[in-house]
Amino acid sequence: MKPISKIQAVVECKCPRCRKGQIFSGKLYAFKGQTTNEYCPVCNLRFEREPGFFYVAMFISYAMNVAEMITIAVATYILGLELTYENLWIFVAIIMVGVFLFAPLNYRYSRVFLLHWLTPGLGYVPGVETAKVN
Repeated sequence: MKPISKIQAVVECKCPRCRKGQIFSGKLYAFKGQTTNEYCPVCNLRFEREPGFFYVAMFISYAMNVAEMITIAVATYILGLELTYENLWIFVAIIMVGVFLFAPLNYRYSRVFLLHWLTPGLGYVPGVETAKVN
């Protein structure tokens, strides 16, 4: 079986080492349902590489959040809402709704980006699922 690409592994939130195991359990928009697995169910990789590892994901999430807010504001302006003092609270409300809707995606993909692209020494190892390496 041909392994999936790195981009597909990121989109599907798969383990960076075996690209088969799920990083998260639970649904994306479930109430208290999205949790990060401690270990990969296939290759037994510990996702939290060291204590406090996922604190870095907050910075990634912040950058994603700023980009989303700018995009929502520009899209709102392009779609016809004039940027005047009277419309300021409408802009703020639209941006806050967008932030609220994108929050679960930011949580999930900030951790996935951290594991796949910003963790040195963690990469794809073909055949590791049979070895059960820690």
